[in-house]
Amino acid sequence: MPTNTFLGRPITVNEEGFLTVASEWDAELAVELARIAGIEKLSEEQWKLVRFVRQDFLDQGAAPTLRRMSKVGGFNIPRIFELFPGKPAKKLAYIAGATKPVACV
Repeated sequence: MPTNTFLGRPITVNEEGFLTVASEWDAELAVELARIAGIEKLSEEQWKLVRFVRQDFLDQGAAPTLRRMSKVGGFNIPRIFELFPGKPAKKLAYIAGATKPVACV
């Protein structure tokens, strides 16, 4: 597996840049990954989503879909798109150190 250096430490990633070792993720890394994804500073509302995606990934073994974020997490899908424009499920998985969502291209 390839590695990238974030915050001066090597992080194991796949060919698309998603983390592959769950224990290498922490909040400091999430801030850096968000910056790379185009989000300069995560708001508290964004952090709630990141935390949900992270915990759901650890519990379920896969990144949650937008539908799951809505149904299980109680998040509003249009608001998720506002907070994480473009491909929100993919951005959230990246920032939360989860695997790439199955439905993402």
